Amino acid sequence: MTRRRTVTRVAVFGDPVAHSLSPAMHNAAFRATGLAWRYDKLRVPRSRLRAALRRARRKGWRGVNLTIPLKEAALPLMDRLTPEARRAGAVNTVTFEDGRMEGHSTDGEGFLRALRDAWGFRPLGGRVIVLGAGGAARSVSVALAAAGARSIVIVNRHPARARVLSRALTRAVARTAVRAVAWPAPEAWGRMLRCADLLVNATSVGLHGGPSPVPAGAIPRRLRVADLVYNPACTALVREARARGVPAVNGAGMLVHQGALAFERWTGRCAPVRIMHRALAAALARNCRSVRASQNRCQPLAQTSGLGYRKKLKGMHAV
Repeated sequence: MTRRRTVTRVAVFGDPVAHSLSPAMHNAAFRATGLAWRYDKLRVPRSRLRAALRRARRKGWRGVNLTIPLKEAALPLMDRLTPEARRAGAVNTVTFEDGRMEGHSTDGEGFLRALRDAWGFRPLGGRVIVLGAGGAARSVSVALAAAGARSIVIVNRHPARARVLSRALTRAVARTAVRAVAWPAPEAWGRMLRCADLLVNATSVGLHGGPSPVPAGAIPRRLRVADLVYNPACTALVREARARGVPAVNGAGMLVHQGALAFERWTGRCAPVRIMHRALAAALARNCRSVRASQNRCQPLAQTSGLGYRKKLKGMHAV
């Protein structure tokens, strides 16, 4: 009789999680490296996270990824936290080893690797503006500060949330100057962006073909733009930046590199990053084809300013 090959399990937990493209990326990596591993996606509400983690550990899984809304909720459930997870205040990767759960944060380092891949960019001495004050904003801001950014400005539609993140960053990495500001009026964006080297959109504005968080025409040509949104691949912010000759990337590179780091934590092997990139691009293309009839993702937006700009953003969620 042929013995069945034992399959090692990993997964991403979240709520919602049906949209996740991580299984396509990780399963391609497992096939390429000859590992009998399987990566699934499982809907896990926040209230069930403790039970789901314990069950996965008991069944011999090697680990899990965590996405919204579980990254912060996982902190007190871990037996150990890496320094990166402590600074980020979030866990996106869990490893199970010797019956213990260790929480990692690979988002920040994944973001820095994506910038190096795209432009050879290193934040040492740079001036950064981060839009948003949620978990993604905190992860990338902590990584940028730890990598030597001179200053970080946190911009949020809720100034109190921006101040909370600003104080947390100052405690975590004291050498970087951090300040919080309210979401600017349309005419004030140009003045603010002229003082920056890198703009990071860590909000959901632009997701699924929404408008740019920055008014058209406000992006200076010396800036670099990183939009953490990766679906659509060509967000309004990326499109408008490139139209002005400004280097701009979406969030696909960060997704691949944070996943590659998780792969390496679980398997102890080097991740096949190029294969993961190709698998993610193919999954995004399939998604794009499935909605092409109802959405035209990469057509130029009409220029917006003043009241028109405010109307487009009304109701969009900037975390």
